Amino acid sequence: MLHYAVVFFIIAIVAAVLGFGGIAAGAAGIAKILFVVFLILAVASLIFGRKR
Repeated sequence: MLHYAVVFFIIAIVAAVLGFGGIAAGAAGIAKILFVVFLILAVASLIFGRKR
């Protein structure tokens, strides 16, 4: 999941450099959502992994 967030972040940077504002904003939004989901899942796996 973190891999996809990084990929969309790189796409957003490249699109912003080339001047594609709409594509850059969309890719940056997707990267933010995926990163937050990754953080939530990572914290949940740490909490539930310690109980075993």
